[in-house]
Amino acid sequence: IYSCCYLSRRLNQLSSHDPLWKRHCKKYWLISEEEKSQRNQSWKAIFISTYSDLGRYIQYYATLKKAWDDLEKYLGQRCPRMIGSLKESVREEDLDAVEAQIGCKLPDDYRCSFRIHNGQKLVVPGLMGSMALSNHYRSEDLLDIDTAAGGFQQRLGLKQCLPLTFCIHTGLSQYMALESVEGRNKYEIFYQCPDQMARNPSAIDMFITGTSYLEWFTSYVNKVVTGGYPIIRDQIFRYVHDKECVATTGDITVSVSTSFLPELSSVHPPHYFFTYRIRIEMSKDALPEKACQLDSRYWRITNAKGDVEEVQGPGVVGEFPIISPGRVYEYTSCTTFSTTSGYMEGYYTFHCLYYKDKFFNVTIPRFHMVCPTFKVSTARMVSRDAVVLILDFLSHLLHNEYAVDEDEDSTDTDEYEDRRRVLDIPAPSGRCPHHT
Repeated sequence: IYSCCYLSRRLNQLSSHDPLWKRHCKKYWLISEEEKSQRNQSWKAIFISTYSDLGRYIQYYATLKKAWDDLEKYLGQRCPRMIGSLKESVREEDLDAVEAQIGCKLPDDYRCSFRIHNGQKLVVPGLMGSMALSNHYRSEDLLDIDTAAGGFQQRLGLKQCLPLTFCIHTGLSQYMALESVEGRNKYEIFYQCPDQMARNPSAIDMFITGTSYLEWFTSYVNKVVTGGYPIIRDQIFRYVHDKECVATTGDITVSVSTSFLPELSSVHPPHYFFTYRIRIEMSKDALPEKACQLDSRYWRITNAKGDVEEVQGPGVVGEFPIISPGRVYEYTSCTTFSTTSGYMEGYYTFHCLYYKDKFFNVTIPRFHMVCPTFKVSTARMVSRDAVVLILDFLSHLLHNEYAVDEDEDSTDTDEYEDRRRVLDIPAPSGRCPHHT
């Protein structure tokens, strides 16, 4: 008995040893020494009070809090006006009220993130990235909890899906599936993509962008804070640059970054839209007489089937830029593929400004474009199954020993032909009209 009492006292002493709680406070709640001194509490008291409020999120909180802190620090240095659009955290009862409103449970990682920041005000630029072409602009806001709840979907095709982002220019949203219905996995995140070849308006294909809120948000933040996404005109642009996609010819270096645009793409018909940003730079150590002007460009475009298209023309995006030592010229253009991937490569032709009759080519490195993972609408798959059943039924009738009414046979055949046309429309071969 004495031994048990001694052990109990010893455990009590250990459980009150503040340095032990310090480690847990820093590991699970990211509490700093400065914050601890401001609270004027022991590490144990801080841990217990924080756990009583955020304990259900203990496996997510540190990861999400670090992501938010890193993002705020990075944006504070590079585009501080975006920081002002972030909303303060919400309370547990606010999240519970939303669950009651929509009739679905919110995942704990999503709830945890909104205990740190309640998304963003509907402003431009959006926290979740921008994209701009000559006649197209997209900037996605991270929706606050009330706005997201107001956009909760119960209609066929998007049943039990909650919007995470929204672009006020295009109406584009990324959705999170709150249940495993209509071919989606629970908590999967995607862009909706209407099936333009299906008769059923609920036939919606999906471009997948994440498997969970935690993975979706933290991977995006990581790309931002590591410089994977460039900051252009105080906005985050979602261009991806392959570090190997660089070519140097003499004193001129060409590098390329690319982006997939879901709002201009479709699975049915197959039409995958990509934009690319090209940077042309002359070394600052080059001699002044190396200054030159771009005359024309040549593209060799190859899709996943091996089909090749060659494009040649004057200038780039209607311009004939002059490149001199230390100068950088950047421009954006686009292309489309009827296959889920493809690549481009080519060269620019320049002439020297000091030696007018001297021309030379500058290599454009090969760069690949790949459509993200997508899922086909369950409505389309059901319609295909229905066609198979109809064909089987027709085959049975045609081989049946009993006579078939001629008018009925004709009607069935017309219906079959109409269905066949819906399923077998050839893929469009159209491409974005300029590859500049």
